Amino acid sequence: MIAVRLIIASLLLLLGACGLTGVRDGGPSQAPRDMQTHDAVPRAEAPSRYGNPSSYVVNGQRYYTLKTSRGFVERGVASWYGTKFHGRRTSSGEPYDMYRMTAAHKTLPLPSYVEVTNLTNGRRAVVRVNDRGPFHENRIIDLSYAAAKKLGILAKGTGLVEIRTVGPGYHAAPVRVARERNGRVNFRIQVGAFFERLNAERLYQRLRTIFGHLALLEQGQSQGRPVYRVQLGPMKDVAQSDRIVERLLALGLGQHQLVFE
Repeated sequence: MIAVRLIIASLLLLLGACGLTGVRDGGPSQAPRDMQTHDAVPRAEAPSRYGNPSSYVVNGQRYYTLKTSRGFVERGVASWYGTKFHGRRTSSGEPYDMYRMTAAHKTLPLPSYVEVTNLTNGRRAVVRVNDRGPFHENRIIDLSYAAAKKLGILAKGTGLVEIRTVGPGYHAAPVRVARERNGRVNFRIQVGAFFERLNAERLYQRLRTIFGHLALLEQGQSQGRPVYRVQLGPMKDVAQSDRIVERLLALGLGQHQLVFE
């Protein structure tokens, strides 16, 4: 019985936000008048029967489902998914409705509720996470068409966001939206952090040879000790960070993350 459940869970995961290939995604020619535009309302729900395996593998990478969503905070790049998946099963077993305020995440328990803040324009939306994905480098959450529209990221396809879990009886803390007057958000790609300066210097010199002035070596503090962070940036936009992430992967440097000023 356990094996059967794992097989079913795996199939549902593959039917989630990134389970189809060869079909173009996008938005509707015209959104319906009754499209949900108000925030999802957090409520207590039983965990999804099939959407919460302890771990699962997609494209050769293993992901571990969090036991709780409380206190979860993450910053990074959001994308959205639409007509390609509309009406198909999500990883929780529910049909995907691109006109409702929902989202996909790789590790949050299903269902969870998160407040998503667009760090560029300050718009916010509360969504119900009921799917798995996005299984794409440099992405942390896949929003429904409705949520992406509310946050103002439909046109570009991606946006820099912060996500914080919310639930019945508690709310996300206010997000400080630090952006320049032109709407740009300052962020970098952190490729490594070391307690040993020599190790940081080696990586820094390697990256400087490839990326030139974008390579940075900064000293900070962690656990009461000096820490040396090797970063690339600042990034002009998501497109540039995507290109650099692809190059890092080709170099075998898969352990990276976005950091925000």
